[in-house]
Amino acid sequence: MIHVEKIILREISLPLRERFQISSGGVQDRRVLLLEFIDADGAVGWSESVAGEQPYYYPDTIDTSWLVIRDYLAPRIIGRDIDEPRTVAPLLADGVRGNLMPRGAVEMGIWELTAGKRDIALSKLLGGTRRRIGTGISLGLQESPEALVEKAAVGHAAGYRKIKIKIKPGADIDYVRAVYDALGPKVPIMVDANNAYTLDDTEHLKQFDEFNLMMLEQPLAWDDVRRHADLQAVMRTPICLDESITGVDRVQDMLAWKSGKIVNIKPGRVAGFGPSIAIHDLCQANDIPVWCGGMLESGVGRAHNVALASLPNFSLPGDVSPSCRYWEQDIVLPEWTMDENGMVGVPVDKPGMGVTVDRDRVDNLTVHSETLK
Repeated sequence: MIHVEKIILREISLPLRERFQISSGGVQDRRVLLLEFIDADGAVGWSESVAGEQPYYYPDTIDTSWLVIRDYLAPRIIGRDIDEPRTVAPLLADGVRGNLMPRGAVEMGIWELTAGKRDIALSKLLGGTRRRIGTGISLGLQESPEALVEKAAVGHAAGYRKIKIKIKPGADIDYVRAVYDALGPKVPIMVDANNAYTLDDTEHLKQFDEFNLMMLEQPLAWDDVRRHADLQAVMRTPICLDESITGVDRVQDMLAWKSGKIVNIKPGRVAGFGPSIAIHDLCQANDIPVWCGGMLESGVGRAHNVALASLPNFSLPGDVSPSCRYWEQDIVLPEWTMDENGMVGVPVDKPGMGVTVDRDRVDNLTVHSETLK
């Protein structure tokens, strides 16, 4: 039984090793919203909102998430007896439209708290079966094809199992061709457009077919499913839907319209683990492979992604990179690492999320906090 007495919200400022740029915007210092759940018996659980500082990727932001959690979501959790974490997602969704990221942050915190109290790994509580998961490197927009090739070569040499390249009009075909020519046809490459194109660009996008890419991720509008079907119908490259997959209903639309062949599941973006598992199960039943994308999470959010990616249908390398990929120093102990084969270990023998929050570092990075009771 879970009985949360209080939730502590903290905003920390976590500087990236280098600026990360995508087609719709970029970030250098990551504002991170952490949630600490304290149970009546003193047990503690952690989660993280993946919302950004500005609404360029998704409508939710760290500031709107803070408000929604404080005023609308936390009051539904604090002081309530919760038998099973699966009941939390519907509880938070009732009467609340959108706000998937703050809902996800609260929901995942209850799962993590439950796993800790039951003395089992979060991955096992979610139904995970993998002990190791493959990971890829995500490369932001670069100033030139040569600069991109240099970073891609370093990532490939480090053992990453996938090279993910951010693209936009004017920085796409030539950039990918440069990497393809430099690394060779056997290196797994995918591209992510973050909604930078329209159907008017169909003939241009069809040029990607020559590279035998793993996938072309979300080329059209962030909330579109139907138009992606028109593009997939004329492209050999598999289209992966990310931003537009907000729940099981959108997967059903994708299947009906044949809008894509792969789904990127980000638990913090689809309102938590419960909805993520439902999406995973529907995709698995329809032979649609899934993978777990990243949102520049700290080690807390990364722990949640690792746990989810241990489910059986996460058959493609995700974005669960080691801590040192983005941060000089993470906020968890031990930090996340990757072996020479591009694999990240799932902490199946540790309770909860499998890592410990470095409280001293979090305290030093905290910009402001608020305790909800």
